[in-house]
Amino acid sequence: MNSEAQGQFAGLPQFSQIRTRQEGRVAVLTLDRPERLNAWTYAMSDELCLALDAGNADSSIGAFVLTGSGRGFCAGADIEATFEKRSDEGFGADSQRGQRDPNDWVALIRASKPVVAAVNGAAVGIGATMIAPCDVILAARSARFAMAFIKMGLVPELASSHFLVQRMGFGRASEMCLTGQLYGAEESVAMGFADRLVEDDSLLSDALELAEAMASNPDRQLRWVKELLTENGCETDLSAVQQRELSRLRQAQASDEHKAAVASFMSRSES
Repeated sequence: MNSEAQGQFAGLPQFSQIRTRQEGRVAVLTLDRPERLNAWTYAMSDELCLALDAGNADSSIGAFVLTGSGRGFCAGADIEATFEKRSDEGFGADSQRGQRDPNDWVALIRASKPVVAAVNGAAVGIGATMIAPCDVILAARSARFAMAFIKMGLVPELASSHFLVQRMGFGRASEMCLTGQLYGAEESVAMGFADRLVEDDSLLSDALELAEAMASNPDRQLRWVKELLTENGCETDLSAVQQRELSRLRQAQASDEHKAAVASFMSRSES
């Protein structure tokens, strides 16, 4: 799974709107409609879900980096390809628009191996909401972010009204969603939407380094940690929080990975 050619990632069929490749233990997923600033479509969503499914099932992959080709990350939904074809039944109701419901995206990301978003250029509308559930968001200095739904007479989706409050706090999330304004990379990091500001020429290498650091850890425990963060992040019942932690902790303590780590530590201590 080391080929950069389209369609070679984990034996998947040829993709038309994303590119995939493997760097060490990290799978890089690149939105690839640069002539449209990588505007989102149902087909793109299908391809991303297929690639994530394949990487999650592949033991040689430990984490993902999600980025965009060209001068933008994702300039929002492709109006012609999505809105004009949408029926009143909602996202995912028409198989001609995609086999996967785009709303599956949030559950997939949160149950997935770690996902680092490496944002270059504009991330607007669904370009912003699709990365909100990612584990870490890196913003190149060229990055720009906007929750522009209000400008289209729409409201946020993909659980972004939850994740933005978690990331930014109520006031800043309200400002971003209610104004629809465009924010630069530095301001977006300061506000808490993005997690780290990096230089454009080091965006991908910095994202790969971070993802590789995550991928070096045991897969089951990585997913358990993500599960706990997802379920406990807004939980007000501290007993429930601790019960979830204790349940996973007991499983972790009985795991081969934990036993090997303890044995390695004891061996070093005795030498």
